[in-house]
Amino acid sequence: MPQKKYLNRELSWLQFNARVLQEAEDETVPLIERLRFLGIFSNNLDEFFKVRYATVKRIDLAGKAGKSVLGGIKASQLLEEITQIVIKHQAESLQVLDDIQHQLKDYNIHIINEKQVSESQEKFIKNFFLSKVSPALVTIILNDLPDIPSLKDSAAYLAVKMVMNEERPQKGISKAQGKTEKERKYVLIEIPRSIERFVVLPIENGNQYIILLDDLIRYNLGTIFNIFEYESISAHMIKITRDAELDIDSDLSKSFIEKISSSVKDRIKGEPVRFVYDMNIADDTLSYLMNKMGIESTDSIIPGGRYHNRRDYMNFPSLGREDLLYQSIEPLPIPGLILQTSLFGSIAKRDFLLYAPYQSFAYTVKFLREAALDPKVKTIKITIYRLAKISHIASSLINAVKNGKKVIVQIELRARFDEVANIRYAEQMQAEGVQLIFGVPGLKVHCKACVIEREEEGKMKRYGFISTGNFNESTSRIYTDYTLFTADTEILKEVNKVFDFFEINYKVNKYKHLIVSPHYSRNAFVGLIQKEIENAREGKPSGIALKLNSLSDYPMIDKLYQASQAGVKIKLIVRGVCCLIPGVEGLSDNIEVISIVDKFLEHPRVFIFKNAGNSKVYISSADWMTRNLDLRVEISCPIYDESIKQEIIETFDISWHDNVKARTITSKQDNAYRDSSKDKHRSQFELYDYYRNKLTGYNNQENNIKGTN
Repeated sequence: MPQKKYLNRELSWLQFNARVLQEAEDETVPLIERLRFLGIFSNNLDEFFKVRYATVKRIDLAGKAGKSVLGGIKASQLLEEITQIVIKHQAESLQVLDDIQHQLKDYNIHIINEKQVSESQEKFIKNFFLSKVSPALVTIILNDLPDIPSLKDSAAYLAVKMVMNEERPQKGISKAQGKTEKERKYVLIEIPRSIERFVVLPIENGNQYIILLDDLIRYNLGTIFNIFEYESISAHMIKITRDAELDIDSDLSKSFIEKISSSVKDRIKGEPVRFVYDMNIADDTLSYLMNKMGIESTDSIIPGGRYHNRRDYMNFPSLGREDLLYQSIEPLPIPGLILQTSLFGSIAKRDFLLYAPYQSFAYTVKFLREAALDPKVKTIKITIYRLAKISHIASSLINAVKNGKKVIVQIELRARFDEVANIRYAEQMQAEGVQLIFGVPGLKVHCKACVIEREEEGKMKRYGFISTGNFNESTSRIYTDYTLFTADTEILKEVNKVFDFFEINYKVNKYKHLIVSPHYSRNAFVGLIQKEIENAREGKPSGIALKLNSLSDYPMIDKLYQASQAGVKIKLIVRGVCCLIPGVEGLSDNIEVISIVDKFLEHPRVFIFKNAGNSKVYISSADWMTRNLDLRVEISCPIYDESIKQEIIETFDISWHDNVKARTITSKQDNAYRDSSKDKHRSQFELYDYYRNKLTGYNNQENNIKGTN
């Protein structure tokens, strides 16, 4: 039997999400953080079904086996395997949730349900329901409707069954035959998303009580249905997940913003891909709902627990309990780059590297604010993929326009699940006079870059930055990302060429320094790997170290296999999907892969090639996935400053030696932790220490210089 060369992408992703679940299970993680990891696990799963499961289902419905694109497995078989894994993971997550809730009691935090409400809590709960919840409820009685209304994607619903006092003849039997049954009414209540899911009740005797909004509604079912005479009433949760693919309208009379906006609204009508229900729901209620909704046995039907939409645990309240949270860190300043002075003056002298969240994202905002105010700045060009809900980046760009600058923004309206926010900002910036570019037909723009033009001594000088992550204040606190600030003439000239390509798509520019997708990345990286192969064969220093979110492109994996077989040592840190199988004799003996899941989300893409002892280092927005190499605009930027190059190599090495939060990726897909029986190394904590020591060393050096003078 031939050796299996690739892991299936979808199954590999599910193992990544299992690593997130491991964080929720980990007793060393603070309790409230564990709840939030459960929320991340659930949110990830929702997005997986909307996108990846939906894609496989489309392949299956089209009558295609899909084996060539699915890693040698039939689409129908893969759908079944995904469902079984998800059922297993859901069961594990429910047990984890139960364990955490029991442990919270030791800290006087109690999550109660509707049957545990005390007399002293009753008044607060009823008032809260009447004043805040009842006006927001959407309640649908299903019996008299020919079809069930279209349920919202990933919204949570309480499926209510009322057994009425009045009896009626059984179906198919006349009244004269005397056989009767109690009438049943079926109702759906949509859980309002405008109200926080966790209702914090008043503290009693030093104990903190929380009730989920679902249970608060259950407690008040009698109030909601007081016009009906029923014998019994029950409520169980259900939710449906829909295909999130956007179908872009081809109407030429519509603007691009209108087309994307319309497609996002149509997303609520997407085909169902997953139905999750409370496993304790009555059989007749479940059958009624599935028949009414047209859900078939071929769909992914997941029996779950009492509560769905556990993604809401991402926002579980802190309750003022710092002892149950990760200790927050104060982002550090970049040595030599002072926020209180002109950044341009410092960047003109040399490059600087920002590594968030260990260092402060405020430098990115300050750079744009300074550009907005500086009379010498004439033009600002920037790419935007995901903005924060309240974005200082956007306000700085609008401020620049008001000060007479020419501001050009390439905004990606198809950034999945952030389309609405980006449309809102696009309309706001356009109204203020910002010149918007909406990408390249057929390509998403995923690169993260900015270039400004500043008049100095009668000539235009460029300053800019290139990043591995989004220009987003919110995610900068929890995502790790590199940003290079530079005034390098050659690099910024080529960044400017990328902006030219946005406006003149038919002209393909050439690049000497940047590696740019979709035209050059694949061949450039293949060439860099080939050079390491040649160096290994000639006995020269060789080696490859990569840090990625995902590695799924088969030709790039094949090239790494080829390098391994030539004796090139390859270190891979891959947070998410990894279709490469390391450590296989004769195929990938020289490849090791780890994945780090910890307090912060590992997000940078870094490429390090030993290059016969003169290392080549790149930072990038691009993973090694087919879409990043061939179907998106991406930038991989070389690092020329030797001190920064060394810094990136050192920070990679710190991550590589993690043996606390690093899992080893193997063909077993068991997410085994690295051996930590010796000295423990937790890279994210050590990286903060690394930058704190770097800052201390710089400050001491500066003080010595001042003392000498």
